[in-house]
Amino acid sequence: MRLINRTPTRSTRLSLALLPFALLLFIYFSGSASRLAENPNDKLLPSASQMATAMERLAFTEDRRSGDYLFWQDTASSLKRLGMGIGIAALCGLSLGLAAGTLPLFGASLSPLLAVLSMVPPLAILPILFIVFGLGELSKVMLIVIGITPILARDIEQRAREIPNELLIKAQTLGASTWTLILRVVLPQLLPRLLIALRLVLGAAWLFLIAAEAIASTDGLGYRIFLVRRYMAMDVILPYVLWITLLAWLMDLGLRQLTRLAFPWYEGAKS
Repeated sequence: MRLINRTPTRSTRLSLALLPFALLLFIYFSGSASRLAENPNDKLLPSASQMATAMERLAFTEDRRSGDYLFWQDTASSLKRLGMGIGIAALCGLSLGLAAGTLPLFGASLSPLLAVLSMVPPLAILPILFIVFGLGELSKVMLIVIGITPILARDIEQRAREIPNELLIKAQTLGASTWTLILRVVLPQLLPRLLIALRLVLGAAWLFLIAAEAIASTDGLGYRIFLVRRYMAMDVILPYVLWITLLAWLMDLGLRQLTRLAFPWYEGAKS
C-alpha cells in the first residue's frame, strides 16, 4: 500500500500527536538535569520543581504590596484586552469585507485600501498609537484591532466574491432587495468563514497583545514576562509562555467547536 493511502487509526493518531510533545519534554528535562547537575544555580533551564515553586508563589500566594494573586490578575487583564480587540476586529472585519465583496461601488475603493493596510506592520505604528491614544487600555486594544482587522476583512471579502452569482440572481428574481440579499443570502455564508478566519489570526492577536503589554503596562501576561526577564527568571517565563499557548489553543478549540455546532452545513467547519 502506498504511503499516501495509509490512514492512522484513532489510537495511532493520538499516539502520533503526543509523540512530538513527549520528545520535546524529554529533551528539555534531560538538558535541565544535566545543567543543574553541573551548576545548581543555573537559571537557563529550570527544573519542574523550580517552575512549580515559582507558579505557586504567583498563582496561590497573595502579593505583599497589592494583595492580589498576580498570575490570575495578569491572565484576567490580558484576556480582557484580547477579547475586546478580537470582538471589535471581528465586527469591523465582517462589515468591511461584506461591503467590499458584495457592493461593487464600495469594493472599488475599499479593496485597494484594505490591501494596503494589511501590509502595514502593526508593531511599527505602536508608538503612534501610544501618542494618539495614550498608555491606557485603549492603545493596547487598538493595536490588536488595527493588526488583524485588514486580514479578516480581506478574507471575508474573498469569500463574498466566491458566492455563486446564480444565488444572487435567483434571490433578486424572487424580489429580494439589496438588504435582503445581504442578510439572507450573503451573511449566512460569511459568518462561518469569519470564525475560521478568527482562528487563523489568533496567533497574531496574541503577538500584538504581548508586545503592547511589554512596552506600556502594569499588568498582563506580556508585562510579567518582560518584567522578570531582567532577572533571567526562566522559572516564571516558561510557565507563562506555556499558559499563553494553552489559552490560545483553548480559544482555537472553542471557535472550532462553535463553527461545527452553529454551521454544520459549512464545508470549512470540518477542518
